[in-house]
Amino acid sequence: MHGVKRVKQTPQALDAKKQRECAKLAEYLALTKDIISRKKSRDWSREALHLTSRLLQINPEFYTVWNYRRNIFLHGIFPNSTLEGINELLSDDLSTTMAALKAHPKVYWLWNHRRWCLENIPSGPISDDGSDSGGWKKSTWDRELFVVEKMLDADPRNFHAWDYRRYVLASMTTPRPKKSELAYTARKIEANISNFSAWHQRSKVITSLWDGNRIPLAKSRKEEFELLRNAMYTDPNDQSVWIYHRWLVGSGADKELLESEIAAIQELLDEQPDSKWCMESIVHYKRLLLRNHLEHVDTQKLSAECQELLEQLQRIDPWRRRRYEGIAQEMTG
Repeated sequence: MHGVKRVKQTPQALDAKKQRECAKLAEYLALTKDIISRKKSRDWSREALHLTSRLLQINPEFYTVWNYRRNIFLHGIFPNSTLEGINELLSDDLSTTMAALKAHPKVYWLWNHRRWCLENIPSGPISDDGSDSGGWKKSTWDRELFVVEKMLDADPRNFHAWDYRRYVLASMTTPRPKKSELAYTARKIEANISNFSAWHQRSKVITSLWDGNRIPLAKSRKEEFELLRNAMYTDPNDQSVWIYHRWLVGSGADKELLESEIAAIQELLDEQPDSKWCMESIVHYKRLLLRNHLEHVDTQKLSAECQELLEQLQRIDPWRRRRYEGIAQEMTG
């Protein structure tokens, strides 16, 4: 840090530090060797479980140890436990992985183990009328959605958390309304239009709403284009917005829609003459017109306009020059 005087460590201090690091490494290697040996001998004891806890605290990416831990539960501990005991054990593991995720939010194996825990929570308890109320599972799924929302509050672009959120939503005993999830993605996008994961989630949710005829298709598409228009003007260089725009156009790319969106993007390009994404998108949509509506467009005019834009793109985006040249050659060939 600026303004903080560095204190030079003595040779003795450096040597002591090195010895501590060597001791930690030796302990880690010995622990690893012990656990791998126990795994090979099919040791399903609670002692072995405790050792895996110690090792995974040091290295949460050691997937072999996660697999061994699950086998200890399945073959050694669950068979001798009550349903309440199994639920308590898995709840403890959910708490442990939650603490680990705060430090390592993008370690896949932590998210993966949470899935396994949730899938192995026993149903129950049984209600007074003798029916299975969903009990632990229901309350756990509700809590899990709260957990993943907290994770996304901390890092709205954590794609592991978004993928896990989709898993939780699909597994909940009482499904969350799709419109609620659509509103959730809108809030995340409003907070940060660059949140590609939120746009991706939105595409999945809105597609399911369209497929189920739960929202008017034409009205919904119009609203999505309005949302995109605001995002484009906020940051015309944001890739996430343009990728979602192409997906939305692709969901109903008739001639009228293509021409309407080309005109709208051209207005933005007139204000932002060096916008790479505006140019690329106009070229993309004009090529769709040429490909899908050849008999109803001025092919010579559209081709010339695309070539002009591709030449501009080669100048402002030299790193992708070859790509633009290839598109231009493809159009003339």
